[in-house]
Amino acid sequence: MSGKIIANGRGVAVGLALLCLSAASAAQAQVNVTTYHYDNYRTGWNQNETTLTQSNVVEATFGLLQTVTLDDQVDAQPLIVSGLTINGSQHNVVYVATESNSVYALDASSGAVLVKTNLGNPVSYTNLPGQCNNNGPNVGIDSTPVIDLSNGIIYVVAFTWEKNTAVYRVHALSLTTLADTVTPVVVSASATLTNGSVYTFNAGVNRQRPGLLLANNTVYAGFGSFCDIAANLSRGWVLGWQAGTLTPLASNKLNDKRPKSPDNFFLSSVWMSGYGLAANAAGSIYFVTGNSDYSGTTYNHITNIAESAVTMSPDLSTVQSLFTPGNHVGLDQEDGDFGSGGLMLLPPGGGKFPDVGAALGKDGNLYLLDTDNLHKEFGSYQVGSCWCGPSYYQGSDGVGRIVTSGNSTVGVWKLADKHKPSLSVYKQWGGVANGQFPGFFTSVSSNGTNAGTAVIWAVGRPTNNDPADIDLYAVNPDTGQPLFSEVAGQWPNTGGDSNTVPVVANGLVYVASDQMLTIFGPGGSKTAALPKIRHTDMRVALAMGEHDVYGVVTSIKGSMIVIRTRDGKELRIDATDAMRAFRFAEPSVNHALEARGNYDKSAVLQADIVLHAKDHPVMWPADR
Repeated sequence: MSGKIIANGRGVAVGLALLCLSAASAAQAQVNVTTYHYDNYRTGWNQNETTLTQSNVVEATFGLLQTVTLDDQVDAQPLIVSGLTINGSQHNVVYVATESNSVYALDASSGAVLVKTNLGNPVSYTNLPGQCNNNGPNVGIDSTPVIDLSNGIIYVVAFTWEKNTAVYRVHALSLTTLADTVTPVVVSASATLTNGSVYTFNAGVNRQRPGLLLANNTVYAGFGSFCDIAANLSRGWVLGWQAGTLTPLASNKLNDKRPKSPDNFFLSSVWMSGYGLAANAAGSIYFVTGNSDYSGTTYNHITNIAESAVTMSPDLSTVQSLFTPGNHVGLDQEDGDFGSGGLMLLPPGGGKFPDVGAALGKDGNLYLLDTDNLHKEFGSYQVGSCWCGPSYYQGSDGVGRIVTSGNSTVGVWKLADKHKPSLSVYKQWGGVANGQFPGFFTSVSSNGTNAGTAVIWAVGRPTNNDPADIDLYAVNPDTGQPLFSEVAGQWPNTGGDSNTVPVVANGLVYVASDQMLTIFGPGGSKTAALPKIRHTDMRVALAMGEHDVYGVVTSIKGSMIVIRTRDGKELRIDATDAMRAFRFAEPSVNHALEARGNYDKSAVLQADIVLHAKDHPVMWPADR
């Protein structure tokens, strides 16, 4: 596998930002992290970490250095630029964007605020479809921005509430001042459906969650839904804007172009738990879609590319290839999104392998795919259910490895070539705390392929509602043994998954969470004492006689759902009204839901809304 470093920039068709080096001395090179998961392949691998190793990332010598207070929840991954002059002084800078639409430029060592800007009032959860609670109390900057280092710009998509209307804007901000370099552009789009009618982008029902992509002199963004509510209106999109000018591309990708479906339920969202859209050396764009109509009958490889890994042309005019799992009907029927995780491209193998990609979703099947032709599948491997995404690195033997994070287990899979690319289990470690949906995010640091330098970093998800801590883990991939773990932040809005990606650069580790950024490194505290933060009750006010209940689904027959409540009792729910109003996130047996409504004379809950809930009862708010 090639370890070549290729710079990212507006004029580079490759679009690969694989840890650009900014220092003259290779021995003391400073790393820049300008995009989600380090590069446009989304490997999550910093192969130029010369400080942190398996021998010094230990409890006795490594720990918390700084805690930085922020104004809201952070769903975006932090980004880093080294050796930047701001306010007359040179700094290594970490950029953090919050759900209050604030962008911070912080000193990467001290955490001091160098510059801060706010891009407008965020959208309150009370103004989301069905008052979706799969997020914090605000939705503002939800996705990871992307940095154009050669032109000194950070691209950000902000979600704002203006005159009782939700609006998305794409901003091109100066890295040094965080001022707009050009007039921000309101996100708009339209596409022709198969009956000739025109479907228009609706910001109020489309969530911009996946990390932004800069490739082909273009900024790309994917859109999904809010809690699968308003699924009669929400459809997955991929849109693009020319870098520098923010001129929209002439073409865009609407994933479901059907004018009708059996339940008038569309989606085919691009959400990927925040994982970034990817690009290969030729500039093709890669993403994965989620579920569509729960009848399971609407998939079509041209008109509705649900539950699919997709390759698009750089101008978004053409689907070049796609891969759809054979069980896609069941995935749609059970809300089993393939698109709960992203698609990672492995670095080109120099002729040893075809170009390979890896993708997995809720059902836990990791698919190894030919990224030159996604129709070609090399194999699948069960790694555990995943609201997450994989990472990649090369071991000291020069062989590539894929890091998975299904359920609560870090898995290291060694790449082999037995007539075709294949994987074998190398090491596994099952100690990551997680009380939300299964899976978590990893990254890898190493000093090239030098022995003893590779470290896998992971951030778990909270296991309770209060204090709702999240933990940072370091794991030795050669032994499968933990090196370090410590509380790294808090995530009190447990209805929305913590999709936190640990960022490692220049001897430091960054974890962004709710209202804080923590910085870890050598010489830090062995025990983190984090400040107490807010815990917002995001439950809506109930109408007279209305109830709000949680439980695990035991059976579904049409609109009739039976759940087992927290006290072990059986409760029948009639979801007819919720389905009719498109306030219905498709439930599945053995998984939890939340339902609101009124009891009839037969003690059946007539639900006007049905939402997904975390499977662990300890994560449920009290019934009302």
